[in-house]
Amino acid sequence: MTRIQTLLALFALLSPALGAHAAPYLPASGTQVIETLPRRGDPVQQELRRLRAQLNAQPNDVALATTLARRYIALGRSETDPRYLGYAQAALAPWWKQAAPPPPVRLLRATLLQSTHQFPAALADLQGVLAVEPQNAQAWLTLATVQTVQGDYANATSSCARLSSLANELITVTCVAQVGGITGRALQSEQLLALTLERSGTTTPELQVWVLTLLAEMAQRRDAVTLAETRFQRALALDPHDSYLLGAYCDFLLDQKRPSRVEALLADQTRIDALLLRRALALQQQGKTAPLAADVAELAARFDAAMLRGDTVHQREQARFELLRRDTARALTLARKNWAVQKEPADMRIYLEAALQARDREAAQPVIDWIAKHKTEDAAAAKLVRQLGESA
Repeated sequence: MTRIQTLLALFALLSPALGAHAAPYLPASGTQVIETLPRRGDPVQQELRRLRAQLNAQPNDVALATTLARRYIALGRSETDPRYLGYAQAALAPWWKQAAPPPPVRLLRATLLQSTHQFPAALADLQGVLAVEPQNAQAWLTLATVQTVQGDYANATSSCARLSSLANELITVTCVAQVGGITGRALQSEQLLALTLERSGTTTPELQVWVLTLLAEMAQRRDAVTLAETRFQRALALDPHDSYLLGAYCDFLLDQKRPSRVEALLADQTRIDALLLRRALALQQQGKTAPLAADVAELAARFDAAMLRGDTVHQREQARFELLRRDTARALTLARKNWAVQKEPADMRIYLEAALQARDREAAQPVIDWIAKHKTEDAAAAKLVRQLGESA
């Protein structure tokens, strides 16, 4: 998952029944906690039940359906629980298959579609919304998001520019900076975004976390380690449970060879596949073979389940997993497939790492050419490109 996208996978629970390719998961003992369900007394859950009951009575009420869907999407992000995205789609069921549903529904459908990398369908919905509502700031931001992920930087920049009169300065600059940060204007984009954040005054914690995480990653890509650490810590102070932030910070820590910190951070976060993967990488760095074997077995079962469902959203993470267990050919295949869909710095890096481990510089040429064409500045990627040249 990526901060540029702020994406969420649109799937129900990982099925415990993994068919012929993996055995059902069995808890070690009757005391092991498998899932913590939301408490019925939780005010958020009570409000959701109230809205669901209203929608059941009035299933064609667009305002009510979109309100409930937004609540589910927000909760899915905060809890990193993809079930809520399924609930959001269910709330929109009366309009889901319509070619041109009402703009609020269509925008939510685009949000959910891009979560599962159905980018052409999401783009069509976003363009449809903007044809009717050209002043819709959320639609322009989501469009810029999808265009950036796909590497359509010129159109992403144009979409960001449309936000200047529709959204606050921090959102607009963040949109532009995330494009500039990977297209030859890294330092200038980072400096402008940092300045805009500092002078933005009071803003929502969610927006601050998004911006600080992006700034931390920008500093990390140019090897400004101390600055990156400071920004990650500022973001964590605002939201220590943000799953993307935790993953990004753990990647930074793994690069800095601080695996014990990763293990401590993720002790109670292993229900999230991407975070379980990072804990496994931390265990590998520390040579903890027994717990590593358990995490590898669990990850293998989860990725097998995803493949049985036809889920291709997590190919980047799965490529990293295959490198962890030294299946370089499989890792390179997955990295190549992932690159065909999305082109963020992390996608570049896993492709280069897989090609290096496979000793196949020719396979990495599309990414090497992409980096040169767009003048992408990334110290880790540059090092991998040098190593690939040396290996050749």
